[in-house]
Amino acid sequence: MLRTCSATILAASLWCTMSASQADTVVHYTLDPWHTQVRFTWEHVGFSTPGADFTQVRGTIDGDQEHPEKSKVHVVIPLRSLDTYVPALNEHLLDSGDFFKTKQYPDITFDSTAMTHIDEQARTFDLEGILTVNGISKPVVLHAHANKIGPHPFYNNAPAAGFDATTTLKRSDFGVGAYVPLVSDALKVTITVEAIESKAYAKKMAEETKKKS
Repeated sequence: MLRTCSATILAASLWCTMSASQADTVVHYTLDPWHTQVRFTWEHVGFSTPGADFTQVRGTIDGDQEHPEKSKVHVVIPLRSLDTYVPALNEHLLDSGDFFKTKQYPDITFDSTAMTHIDEQARTFDLEGILTVNGISKPVVLHAHANKIGPHPFYNNAPAAGFDATTTLKRSDFGVGAYVPLVSDALKVTITVEAIESKAYAKKMAEETKKKS
């Protein structure tokens, strides 16, 4: 291969999905929004632990096979895709001004800066990056597990990668601190990601659009 997955086998295996004959060492992936989810939960006055989902997650992964530590992840989450499954709570979070400044900052973004703490046997790693919410940018660390790397049967065996991740955020760090401490400052975040090689993903979406037309 262009480079064996040796010293950083977990990170390299995350990206080494192209054939040896291909000269480009960077694999471009697109997140599959149907199978990529961001969820978070919080404690409410000690009585309950409600949760919410972002139902639309867009993004890309640029996986560098020769230098996995240089791989990049970019994610955009439209705030309007927030769903607590309680319409009145959705409205309070998005439109009251107590929490998200939705009109001024309609998207949450994440841009990775490093991949660290790689555990080959456990298939775990930390993905460090900058999270921006309400126009406030802070460093965060996602504790990730690589689920599966390889050909995707629903995309004509195109290269694909999937992982789960968790982190805990202080919402007050991002200007969303209303009602602390009665409502917990800590948000527990869980993420699952399925990413498809970008050309294969675009081709599949074009085919699906054509079928519907």
